[in-house]
Amino acid sequence: MSLVSRLAFAAFVALSPALPVAAQEGSLSISITFGPTSEVPDPRAGYNGWMSNQTGVTETLMGIDYDMNLYPRVAQSIEQVGPTTWRVTLREGVRFHDGTPVTAEAVVTAITAISYEAHPGHNARVAKLLDLAGLSAEGDTAVLFETNSPNAAFPWTLSEPAVAVLGAASEDFPINATGPYIFREAVPEQFYRAEANENYRLGTPGLEEVRVVVSGSPASAALAFEAGEVDMVINYPEADFARITETGALGFSAPTARLYFYTVNATSGPMANPLIRRAVSLAIDRQGVVAAALSGVGGVPAGAIYPAGKGWAADIPASYDPAGAEALLAQAGAIKEGGTWMLNGAPLEIDIVTYASRAALPPTAELTQAFLQAIGIKANIRVGEYGASNDAIAAGEADMFLQAWVTTPQGDPGAVLETLLKSDGGSNAGGYTNPALDRLLTEGRSTFEHDARKAIYKQVQQIIAADAALIPVFHVAQTNVARPGLTGYQVHPTETYWITHETALTK
Repeated sequence: MSLVSRLAFAAFVALSPALPVAAQEGSLSISITFGPTSEVPDPRAGYNGWMSNQTGVTETLMGIDYDMNLYPRVAQSIEQVGPTTWRVTLREGVRFHDGTPVTAEAVVTAITAISYEAHPGHNARVAKLLDLAGLSAEGDTAVLFETNSPNAAFPWTLSEPAVAVLGAASEDFPINATGPYIFREAVPEQFYRAEANENYRLGTPGLEEVRVVVSGSPASAALAFEAGEVDMVINYPEADFARITETGALGFSAPTARLYFYTVNATSGPMANPLIRRAVSLAIDRQGVVAAALSGVGGVPAGAIYPAGKGWAADIPASYDPAGAEALLAQAGAIKEGGTWMLNGAPLEIDIVTYASRAALPPTAELTQAFLQAIGIKANIRVGEYGASNDAIAAGEADMFLQAWVTTPQGDPGAVLETLLKSDGGSNAGGYTNPALDRLLTEGRSTFEHDARKAIYKQVQQIIAADAALIPVFHVAQTNVARPGLTGYQVHPTETYWITHETALTK
């Protein structure tokens, strides 16, 4: 790490909340750049379930293994008993943290809350994925789910961390779940702590406690690790990954389903024109971005939405063609004068927004700016918070929003694209609309034969590429570091699993 980088990192630390003292023997302290939203973050609300699932507090009915296969978790089995009806049989002997048995009625109560707007566990995003017409208990051991329409993705949705198996909350067990660790406390946006569940059904956990501390940026997380204040960093800055592992730190890097991409303002400004969107896409040297922004660590250029080897990839090249980009600009009516593209009598200008909680985002935006300027398009960059950037696109105050999403968090290909690009998608901030794409996404959800679904989602990706509905940049491998002595951990492709009962740290 250069002296300039260290000084910059120190400035970040000075502006960040003080981190708790490093955990002691038997504990694992993990640094990340996002945190709990309340003192008792309901796993069903927002994305709180990611942290409770990652730390081993909550479990779901179904799970995703490291090969992206679906498997029964708290469930013993799942079967489709009608076009819109599913029966989930619960695993025997599972108990909540307070010692009470998991029953079908408890599962019904926990999941029903997701759809009720007045409940703290309400989650409109997940309620839409579940699309439930009703659910009921069949005795103590089976739950019958009825969906509003045929839904091939339904079994996968039961792996969504928000669909947590929860019992009645109490003062001692405010998050009364089933995992190897028991929630104990949280400080909003700063700290989350869980203790070992000594009665966990699969065996005694290898750690006494798990502590999550929130750093202000990837840079401050890196400094906290080097100072011995934390034992592990999730999403360690890629540019410094090789150096830190050379010091003896354990490095964990594996491909994930996370895609860095641009949401485009499809309703106003230059990116409302598909020709200009396609031109911008062709102007980006994705291999150059991977080499520079990721230091060649853990990333591959992306032409399609899903990464190769994950089952849903389409064969769409990550094309870099500056001449082709300029031809498209001319086709869109732009005129090049003195090295600058003019549109409607004014310089063609594109405003890019992004956020800094992932180290590779700002440099990726800067590289995109340079590639656009190389062909005569002026680009401006604003780095702020995620929400502010999203709002800027939605309000038409920006043209491109650089984001990083896991494209298959539940293992199924449909959910994220429905959220991002369907006309009524909850995160369609750019306002993209394409009736043909809407129909295909609906068809993909209602088609049960696997090969037919693969064909549908390949066609979906081809439409996205042809229309530049969003602009993929690269698929990333997660880069994490930890103290020597950490065992029982590996990077999960969905990024929603960290700690199991087998995870341990010898200090």
